[in-house]
Amino acid sequence: MIIAINLAILIGLIVVGLPVPFCFMTAAIYMGIVYDFSFSFLLPSGYYALNSLTLLSVPFFIMAGALMSSSGIAERLTDFAQAFLGRMRGGMGAATIVACAIFGAISGTCSSAVACIGGIMIPRLEKLGYPRYYSVAMVGCASVLGQLIPPSVPMILYAWVTQQSVAACFLATVIPGILTTILMCIVNWFEVKRMGTVQVEPQIPLSQKVQVIGRATKHGIWSLLMPVIILGGIYGGITTPTESAAIAVFYAIVVGFLIHKELTPRILGQALVNSSTTTGVCVLMLFFVSILAKVYTMQRIPQQLAEFMMTISNNRIVLLLLVNAFLIIIGMMMDDFSGTMLSAPLLLPLMVTIGVHPVHFAAIMGTNLGLGNVTPPCAPILFLAGRIGGASVDEYFGPALKFMIFAQVPVIILTTYIPGLSMWLPRLIMGVQ
Repeated sequence: MIIAINLAILIGLIVVGLPVPFCFMTAAIYMGIVYDFSFSFLLPSGYYALNSLTLLSVPFFIMAGALMSSSGIAERLTDFAQAFLGRMRGGMGAATIVACAIFGAISGTCSSAVACIGGIMIPRLEKLGYPRYYSVAMVGCASVLGQLIPPSVPMILYAWVTQQSVAACFLATVIPGILTTILMCIVNWFEVKRMGTVQVEPQIPLSQKVQVIGRATKHGIWSLLMPVIILGGIYGGITTPTESAAIAVFYAIVVGFLIHKELTPRILGQALVNSSTTTGVCVLMLFFVSILAKVYTMQRIPQQLAEFMMTISNNRIVLLLLVNAFLIIIGMMMDDFSGTMLSAPLLLPLMVTIGVHPVHFAAIMGTNLGLGNVTPPCAPILFLAGRIGGASVDEYFGPALKFMIFAQVPVIILTTYIPGLSMWLPRLIMGVQ
């Protein structure tokens, strides 16, 4: 009953609009009072939890995402995707989806992907005859690829909470992320086929197309090298995720100032201020979540939750279905950071009990929270896309629902019930057992 009241307080405060860190603070204070914990004991535990090199990568990735949109890197990524896909029916839509996936391989967050790619691609799509509301729906749904295609900040947080390998958690969402990208492109193709307003660039001979792709590659080579450097360093054993994140920031600054020459001291300062603000909010939230998780652990609340759910059913398929529903609801109410930090410590004991590997659960959590983030009533990422694109929810919800049902839901089901989709790469590359 206490945990139910705690969750009701937390979710209720988020729904009414209180800043998320203060929602977790209120929930932590409630649990501390109910269980009569001394806050002189709980507060140091929060500070101790933040003393982590793994968490140091979070502000760097946030900063890298902010710099990408300011230094011309994101625009060149979209131009590169357009060169490959732009001359086929639905090609610009597919290029937008692929650009979100590539951007996710650098910034690691949904919100930065929808803000950056949406700001660039929605006006382009509208010029080609795509309805603005449809473009908003597509960008909003495709932005969840930012937390599936590594590096992913939510996966860093999940690995930190559950004491798993960050690289293994990154790899767990690669195949689900690729499948989601492919299915979204297919949904887009069918939708565009029904539209009479969408213009398609005329076909050109193969030799010319090779030249166009060559120019786009040459123009965007420095942008394309960024994910290669980040992921190559991590999986090549050269750098840790934190070091790769720091390199990404340095690389974006060098490319922006010296190569693209679109970054100025004023823009850099603004990007640093925005990144610092986001990081401050994130760290404050992590502090209170750490305290909340400490109380949960000491009172065996995750184990009690697991035992309660086992009384509902001991069927593994049914339990996984219930967990999926819970994660989607959490994703509806919270952003990807908050949902990960709340759900991971609560649900992991149940997952282990029914034989789900913690790395597999990382992929289950990533796909479900991604769907929740674009599902009303709260739908934080979808509504952000609507604000950026200037469309009303009654217009873009219908097209968004199609992307959810025909692209995201099938991937969730496959990821949940076929462990090999998320475990194959971690076992192959990282030797996860």
